[in-house]
Amino acid sequence: MEDCGDVGGEDGNARLLCRESVKALVDSVEAFLFDCDGVIWKGDKLIEGVAQTLEMLRSMGKKLVFVTNNATKSRKQFSNKFHSLGLAVSEDEIFSSSYAAAMFLKTNNFPREKKVYVIGEEGLLEELELAGFTPLGGPEDGNKRVELKSNSLFEHDKSVGAVVVGLDHYINYYKLQYGTLCIRENPGCLFIATNCDAVGHMTDLQEWPGAGCMVGAIRGSTEKEPVVVGKPSTFMMDFLLKKFQIHTSKMLMVGDRLDTDILFGQNAGCKTLLVLTGVTSLSVLKDPTNNIQPDYYTGKLSDFLELLGP
Repeated sequence: MEDCGDVGGEDGNARLLCRESVKALVDSVEAFLFDCDGVIWKGDKLIEGVAQTLEMLRSMGKKLVFVTNNATKSRKQFSNKFHSLGLAVSEDEIFSSSYAAAMFLKTNNFPREKKVYVIGEEGLLEELELAGFTPLGGPEDGNKRVELKSNSLFEHDKSVGAVVVGLDHYINYYKLQYGTLCIRENPGCLFIATNCDAVGHMTDLQEWPGAGCMVGAIRGSTEKEPVVVGKPSTFMMDFLLKKFQIHTSKMLMVGDRLDTDILFGQNAGCKTLLVLTGVTSLSVLKDPTNNIQPDYYTGKLSDFLELLGP
Protein backbone atom coordinates (compact mmCIF):
# COMPACT_ATOMS: atom_id res chain seq x y z
CA MET A 1 0.00 0.00 0.00
CA GLU A 2 1.42 3.37 -1.01
CA ASP A 3 1.79 6.11 1.53
CA CYS A 4 -0.51 9.12 1.13
CA GLY A 5 2.42 11.34 0.39
CA ASP A 6 3.57 9.26 -2.56
CA VAL A 7 0.61 10.15 -4.73
CA GLY A 8 -2.25 12.52 -4.67
CA GLY A 9 -1.92 15.71 -6.49
CA GLU A 10 -3.37 19.04 -7.22
CA ASP A 11 -6.84 20.09 -6.14
CA GLY A 12 -9.54 18.20 -7.97
CA ASN A 13 -7.46 15.06 -8.52
CA ALA A 14 -8.32 11.72 -6.97
CA ARG A 15 -6.54 10.98 -3.70
CA LEU A 16 -5.20 7.57 -2.79
CA LEU A 17 -7.15 6.09 0.10
CA CYS A 18 -4.78 5.74 3.06
CA ARG A 19 -4.78 5.37 6.85
CA GLU A 20 -4.83 9.12 7.32
CA SER A 21 -8.01 9.56 5.28
CA VAL A 22 -9.96 6.32 5.55
CA LYS A 23 -11.30 6.71 9.10
CA ALA A 24 -12.66 10.21 8.48
CA LEU A 25 -14.23 8.99 5.24
CA VAL A 26 -15.93 5.98 6.83
CA ASP A 27 -17.12 8.06 9.79
CA SER A 28 -18.75 10.53 7.39
CA VAL A 29 -20.62 7.83 5.45
CA GLU A 30 -23.87 6.13 6.47
CA ALA A 31 -24.50 4.17 3.27
CA PHE A 32 -22.03 2.44 0.95
CA LEU A 33 -23.24 2.06 -2.64
CA PHE A 34 -21.40 -0.67 -4.53
CA ASP A 35 -21.24 -1.51 -8.18
CA CYS A 36 -21.02 -5.30 -8.61
CA ASP A 37 -19.10 -6.35 -11.73
CA GLY A 38 -15.45 -5.43 -11.19
CA VAL A 39 -15.98 -4.44 -7.54
CA ILE A 40 -17.65 -7.41 -5.82
CA TRP A 41 -17.01 -10.06 -8.47
CA LYS A 42 -15.66 -10.69 -11.95
CA GLY A 43 -17.94 -12.99 -13.91
CA ASP A 44 -18.86 -15.66 -11.36
CA LYS A 45 -15.71 -15.28 -9.27
CA LEU A 46 -15.76 -13.33 -6.00
CA ILE A 47 -12.93 -10.80 -5.67
CA GLU A 48 -10.62 -11.64 -2.79
CA GLY A 49 -11.41 -10.07 0.58
CA VAL A 50 -14.84 -8.74 -0.39
CA ALA A 51 -16.83 -10.93 2.01
CA GLN A 52 -14.75 -9.88 5.03
CA THR A 53 -14.91 -6.21 4.00
CA LEU A 54 -18.70 -6.20 3.70
CA GLU A 55 -18.99 -8.01 7.02
CA MET A 56 -16.78 -5.39 8.69
CA LEU A 57 -18.80 -2.50 7.28
CA ARG A 58 -22.07 -4.12 8.42
CA SER A 59 -20.62 -4.59 11.90
CA MET A 60 -19.91 -0.83 11.95
CA GLY A 61 -23.61 -0.17 11.32
CA LYS A 62 -23.22 0.93 7.71
CA LYS A 63 -26.06 0.49 5.21
CA LEU A 64 -24.95 -1.50 2.16
CA VAL A 65 -26.61 -1.05 -1.23
CA PHE A 66 -25.69 -2.70 -4.53
CA VAL A 67 -26.33 -0.61 -7.63
CA THR A 68 -25.63 -2.45 -10.87
CA ASN A 69 -26.10 -1.63 -14.54
CA ASN A 70 -26.31 -5.34 -15.37
CA ALA A 71 -29.88 -5.90 -16.60
CA THR A 72 -29.56 -9.60 -17.43
CA LYS A 73 -30.74 -10.51 -13.93
CA SER A 74 -33.65 -9.46 -11.74
CA ARG A 75 -33.14 -8.45 -8.12
CA LYS A 76 -34.13 -11.96 -7.05
CA GLN A 77 -31.62 -13.53 -9.44
CA PHE A 78 -28.90 -11.17 -8.19
CA SER A 79 -29.74 -12.08 -4.59
CA ASN A 80 -29.32 -15.75 -5.52
CA LYS A 81 -25.94 -14.97 -7.09
CA PHE A 82 -24.78 -13.16 -3.95
CA HIS A 83 -25.85 -16.15 -1.83
CA SER A 84 -24.08 -18.59 -4.17
CA LEU A 85 -20.87 -16.61 -3.56
CA GLY A 86 -21.36 -16.72 0.21
CA LEU A 87 -22.69 -13.17 0.61
CA ALA A 88 -25.93 -12.55 2.52
CA VAL A 89 -27.52 -9.78 0.45
CA SER A 90 -31.29 -9.28 0.29
CA GLU A 91 -33.38 -8.19 -2.69
CA ASP A 92 -34.15 -4.93 -0.86
CA GLU A 93 -30.45 -4.02 -0.96
CA ILE A 94 -30.19 -4.49 -4.75
CA PHE A 95 -30.97 -1.81 -7.34
CA SER A 96 -30.41 -3.13 -10.86
CA SER A 97 -30.99 -1.39 -14.18
CA SER A 98 -33.58 -4.09 -15.00
CA TYR A 99 -35.56 -2.90 -11.98
CA ALA A 100 -34.94 0.74 -12.95
CA ALA A 101 -36.44 0.15 -16.41
CA ALA A 102 -39.61 -1.31 -14.90
CA MET A 103 -39.84 1.52 -12.34
CA PHE A 104 -39.35 4.14 -15.05
CA LEU A 105 -42.41 2.85 -16.89
CA LYS A 106 -44.38 2.61 -13.65
CA THR A 107 -43.59 6.11 -12.43
CA ASN A 108 -44.39 7.54 -15.86
CA ASN A 109 -47.79 5.82 -15.90
CA PHE A 110 -47.04 3.65 -18.91
CA PRO A 111 -50.43 2.31 -20.13
CA ARG A 112 -51.05 -1.24 -18.92
CA GLU A 113 -52.67 -2.17 -22.21
CA LYS A 114 -49.44 -1.37 -24.07
CA LYS A 115 -46.72 -4.02 -24.45
CA VAL A 116 -42.96 -3.73 -23.98
CA TYR A 117 -40.55 -5.22 -26.51
CA VAL A 118 -37.37 -6.42 -24.82
CA ILE A 119 -33.93 -6.69 -26.37
CA GLY A 120 -32.40 -8.29 -23.31
CA GLU A 121 -32.59 -11.32 -21.06
CA GLU A 122 -34.71 -13.06 -18.42
CA GLY A 123 -34.00 -10.60 -15.61
CA LEU A 124 -35.46 -7.74 -17.59
CA LEU A 125 -38.59 -9.72 -18.46
CA GLU A 126 -39.03 -10.72 -14.82
CA GLU A 127 -38.83 -7.17 -13.47
CA LEU A 128 -41.28 -5.89 -16.10
CA GLU A 129 -43.75 -8.66 -15.25
CA LEU A 130 -43.40 -7.99 -11.52
CA ALA A 131 -44.28 -4.34 -12.21
CA GLY A 132 -47.44 -5.46 -14.02
CA PHE A 133 -46.36 -5.00 -17.63
CA THR A 134 -46.56 -7.36 -20.62
CA PRO A 135 -43.11 -7.95 -22.14
CA LEU A 136 -42.44 -9.46 -25.56
CA GLY A 137 -39.21 -10.70 -27.08
CA GLY A 138 -36.24 -11.46 -24.87
CA PRO A 139 -34.49 -14.85 -25.05
CA GLU A 140 -37.31 -16.55 -26.97
CA ASP A 141 -36.57 -14.33 -29.98
CA GLY A 142 -32.90 -15.35 -29.89
CA ASN A 143 -33.33 -18.16 -32.41
CA LYS A 144 -35.67 -16.36 -34.80
CA ARG A 145 -34.49 -15.47 -38.27
CA VAL A 146 -35.57 -12.91 -40.85
CA GLU A 147 -36.49 -13.62 -44.46
CA LEU A 148 -34.90 -11.08 -46.76
CA LYS A 149 -36.78 -11.75 -49.98
CA SER A 150 -39.27 -10.03 -52.28
CA ASN A 151 -42.83 -9.54 -51.02
CA SER A 152 -41.83 -10.58 -47.49
CA LEU A 153 -43.22 -8.16 -44.90
CA PHE A 154 -41.83 -8.26 -41.35
CA GLU A 155 -44.81 -8.05 -39.01
CA HIS A 156 -44.62 -6.44 -35.56
CA ASP A 157 -47.10 -5.86 -32.74
CA LYS A 158 -48.69 -2.42 -33.12
CA SER A 159 -49.57 -2.35 -29.40
CA VAL A 160 -45.91 -2.15 -28.32
CA GLY A 161 -45.49 1.18 -26.56
CA ALA A 162 -41.89 0.84 -25.38
CA VAL A 163 -38.71 -0.90 -26.48
CA VAL A 164 -36.27 -1.62 -23.65
CA VAL A 165 -32.70 -2.47 -24.62
CA GLY A 166 -30.17 -4.07 -22.28
CA LEU A 167 -27.30 -6.52 -22.50
CA ASP A 168 -28.39 -9.39 -24.73
CA HIS A 169 -26.15 -12.40 -25.33
CA TYR A 170 -28.60 -13.55 -28.01
CA ILE A 171 -28.82 -10.35 -30.05
CA ASN A 172 -29.72 -10.95 -33.71
CA TYR A 173 -31.08 -9.22 -36.81
CA TYR A 174 -34.65 -10.28 -36.00
CA LYS A 175 -34.58 -8.39 -32.68
CA LEU A 176 -32.97 -5.35 -34.25
CA GLN A 177 -35.68 -5.17 -36.92
CA TYR A 178 -38.49 -5.74 -34.41
CA GLY A 179 -37.27 -3.00 -32.07
CA THR A 180 -36.58 -0.64 -34.95
CA LEU A 181 -40.08 -1.04 -36.43
CA CYS A 182 -41.76 -0.49 -33.05
CA ILE A 183 -39.87 2.74 -32.40
CA ARG A 184 -40.19 4.08 -35.94
CA GLU A 185 -43.77 3.05 -36.71
CA ASN A 186 -45.72 2.77 -33.43
CA PRO A 187 -46.89 6.28 -32.45
CA GLY A 188 -45.24 7.52 -29.24
CA CYS A 189 -43.20 4.33 -28.71
CA LEU A 190 -40.52 4.89 -26.05
CA PHE A 191 -36.88 3.89 -26.52
CA ILE A 192 -35.38 2.98 -23.13
CA ALA A 193 -31.81 1.82 -22.47
CA THR A 194 -30.94 0.05 -19.24
CA ASN A 195 -27.38 1.39 -19.65
CA CYS A 196 -24.79 2.24 -22.29
CA ASP A 197 -21.75 0.44 -20.84
CA ALA A 198 -19.18 -0.25 -23.56
CA VAL A 199 -17.84 -3.46 -22.00
CA GLY A 200 -18.32 -5.63 -18.94
CA HIS A 201 -16.66 -8.49 -17.05
CA MET A 202 -18.83 -11.36 -18.27
CA THR A 203 -15.98 -13.67 -17.25
CA ASP A 204 -13.18 -13.18 -14.72
CA LEU A 205 -10.42 -13.09 -17.38
CA GLN A 206 -11.81 -10.82 -20.11
CA GLU A 207 -14.01 -7.87 -20.87
CA TRP A 208 -16.87 -8.47 -23.31
CA PRO A 209 -19.12 -6.13 -25.32
CA GLY A 210 -21.64 -4.42 -23.04
CA ALA A 211 -25.18 -3.15 -23.49
CA GLY A 212 -23.83 -0.06 -25.21
CA CYS A 213 -23.34 -1.90 -28.50
CA MET A 214 -26.95 -3.20 -28.50
CA VAL A 215 -28.24 0.28 -27.65
CA GLY A 216 -25.97 1.73 -30.32
CA ALA A 217 -27.45 -0.55 -32.96
CA ILE A 218 -31.01 0.59 -32.23
CA ARG A 219 -29.88 4.21 -31.93
CA GLY A 220 -28.33 3.89 -35.37
CA SER A 221 -31.34 2.30 -37.06
CA THR A 222 -33.96 4.60 -35.48
CA GLU A 223 -31.89 7.82 -35.39
CA LYS A 224 -33.30 8.41 -31.91
CA GLU A 225 -31.67 8.83 -28.53
CA PRO A 226 -32.79 6.53 -25.70
CA VAL A 227 -33.85 7.40 -22.20
CA VAL A 228 -31.07 5.85 -20.07
CA VAL A 229 -32.27 4.60 -16.67
CA GLY A 230 -29.03 3.05 -15.38
CA LYS A 231 -25.86 4.77 -14.20
CA PRO A 232 -24.78 7.55 -14.68
CA SER A 233 -28.44 8.65 -14.82
CA THR A 234 -29.64 9.46 -11.31
CA PHE A 235 -33.04 7.83 -11.90
CA MET A 236 -32.22 4.95 -9.52
CA MET A 237 -31.09 7.42 -6.87
CA ASP A 238 -34.64 8.72 -6.49
CA PHE A 239 -35.71 5.27 -5.31
CA LEU A 240 -32.69 4.94 -3.02
CA LEU A 241 -33.50 8.24 -1.33
CA LYS A 242 -37.16 7.30 -0.81
CA LYS A 243 -36.25 3.91 0.61
CA PHE A 244 -33.36 4.74 2.91
CA GLN A 245 -33.96 8.42 3.79
CA ILE A 246 -30.21 9.12 3.83
CA HIS A 247 -28.83 12.32 2.31
CA THR A 248 -26.50 11.75 -0.65
CA SER A 249 -23.72 13.66 1.14
CA LYS A 250 -23.60 10.72 3.56
CA MET A 251 -23.32 8.12 0.77
CA LEU A 252 -20.14 6.74 -0.80
CA MET A 253 -20.40 5.33 -4.34
CA VAL A 254 -17.78 2.62 -4.89
CA GLY A 255 -17.20 1.57 -8.50
CA ASP A 256 -14.67 0.45 -11.09
CA ARG A 257 -15.87 2.61 -13.98
CA LEU A 258 -15.43 6.36 -14.30
CA ASP A 259 -18.14 7.15 -16.85
CA THR A 260 -20.92 5.24 -15.07
CA ASP A 261 -20.19 4.55 -11.38
CA ILE A 262 -18.16 7.62 -10.48
CA LEU A 263 -20.22 9.96 -12.64
CA PHE A 264 -23.41 8.53 -11.10
CA GLY A 265 -22.11 9.29 -7.62
CA GLN A 266 -20.98 12.78 -8.58
CA ASN A 267 -24.26 13.59 -10.36
CA ALA A 268 -26.17 12.59 -7.23
CA GLY A 269 -23.92 14.45 -4.78
CA CYS A 270 -22.29 11.36 -3.23
CA LYS A 271 -18.68 10.89 -2.21
CA THR A 272 -16.91 8.62 -4.70
CA LEU A 273 -14.26 5.89 -4.56
CA LEU A 274 -12.73 4.14 -7.58
CA VAL A 275 -11.36 0.61 -7.17
CA LEU A 276 -8.87 -0.73 -9.71
CA THR A 277 -10.14 -4.33 -9.88
CA GLY A 278 -12.37 -3.73 -12.90
CA VAL A 279 -12.50 -1.66 -16.06
CA THR A 280 -10.49 1.44 -15.09
CA SER A 281 -6.71 1.19 -14.67
CA LEU A 282 -4.49 3.61 -12.78
CA SER A 283 -3.03 4.87 -16.06
CA VAL A 284 -6.51 5.68 -17.37
CA LEU A 285 -7.38 7.48 -14.13
CA LYS A 286 -4.21 9.58 -14.30
CA ASP A 287 -4.35 10.22 -18.04
CA PRO A 288 -4.37 14.02 -18.62
CA THR A 289 -7.37 13.64 -20.95
CA ASN A 290 -9.50 12.05 -18.22
CA ASN A 291 -11.79 14.67 -16.69
CA ILE A 292 -13.74 12.39 -14.34
CA GLN A 293 -11.92 12.33 -11.01
CA PRO A 294 -13.31 10.43 -8.01
CA ASP A 295 -12.70 11.76 -4.51
CA TYR A 296 -10.56 8.71 -3.73
CA TYR A 297 -9.12 5.64 -5.38
CA THR A 298 -7.68 2.38 -4.09
CA GLY A 299 -6.49 -0.95 -5.45
CA LYS A 300 -9.33 -3.14 -4.24
CA LEU A 301 -12.32 -3.06 -1.91
CA SER A 302 -10.57 -5.13 0.74
CA ASP A 303 -8.03 -2.33 1.24
CA PHE A 304 -10.55 -1.08 3.82
CA LEU A 305 -9.63 -4.09 5.99
CA GLU A 306 -5.93 -3.24 5.96
CA LEU A 307 -6.35 0.50 6.33
CA LEU A 308 -8.82 0.29 9.22
CA GLY A 309 -6.96 -2.57 10.91
CA PRO A 310 -4.49 -2.35 13.79
